[in-house]
Amino acid sequence: MNKIQIIRQLWEHLWQDYSKRVEYARIYQQMIEEAGGIIANDHIAFRSLRLTIDRPEGEINLGIPYVANVIKALGYELAGEYTFPDKYLYAHHYRHPEQDRFDLPKLFISELIVDALPTAIAQQIEQTVISGNFCNLSAFLQQLETASTTSETENIATQLQEVFTRPWQPPKLSVVESVNSVSQYGAWVLLHGYAVNHFTGYVNRQHTSLYPDIKTTARGLATQGIPMKDKIEGSVATGLRQTATQAVTEMVTIEDDNNGELRQIPWTYAYYEIAQRNAIAIGDNQTQLFEGFLTSQAQNLFEMTRKS
Repeated sequence: MNKIQIIRQLWEHLWQDYSKRVEYARIYQQMIEEAGGIIANDHIAFRSLRLTIDRPEGEINLGIPYVANVIKALGYELAGEYTFPDKYLYAHHYRHPEQDRFDLPKLFISELIVDALPTAIAQQIEQTVISGNFCNLSAFLQQLETASTTSETENIATQLQEVFTRPWQPPKLSVVESVNSVSQYGAWVLLHGYAVNHFTGYVNRQHTSLYPDIKTTARGLATQGIPMKDKIEGSVATGLRQTATQAVTEMVTIEDDNNGELRQIPWTYAYYEIAQRNAIAIGDNQTQLFEGFLTSQAQNLFEMTRKS
């Protein structure tokens, strides 16, 4: 049970940080709760870099495994994989075997295939991240196995929150701009690291007659003044319908190339997604709620953090 407690505390910590930065998520929560509904989270998404670096403590893979090794230690299991060759991206999704019992979100972890980028761009990325202060997973695992009290599990959850930050120093502005010209995803990771890319309101669990489906929910958010994606991805037949707010813009810290000083510039951070799941046919006269993700829809959502 201690792992479940850690998971719940960790996701709550990340939600508190994310919702402070993404006002649209708070507006969604208020809108649904004022309508007598319930807030449930379908999935949390994270981004990473498929890049192995040499450090005194050994090699570190900064891609999916950097996050996945933590969540697998907490009990999450691989449930699907996805490729996005046009964007140099690859992804896994994970679910917890006791997802339904403990109301745990699915996780969608993607990575930029750095070696597939032009050599100069790949080198700029590596030079930016190589001196980062990365999570010591072995130390965390030792604590995880011995934690038994509420204070110990809370302490672990608080420590793990540091995994989902940017472990390297602010990137140079010229590097951000160069990487962005090839991969807006790559520029985003250099600026935000492993911070939450988005949380996802689960429409099926809202339980309010005012917002019975994704269409009415998206319309409600637009009425609240939230800029929304211009369409809803997917259909009832695909098993998954998704849409999202536009990404918020916040001030991020970069290193000035001319004088080496740190300064701030505006850049996109995160959006808030909403998703509705439907049953799909799995055999003769049998249906099952679709629990996975669809490559074409996910690819379109990656674009929501593009800096205009």
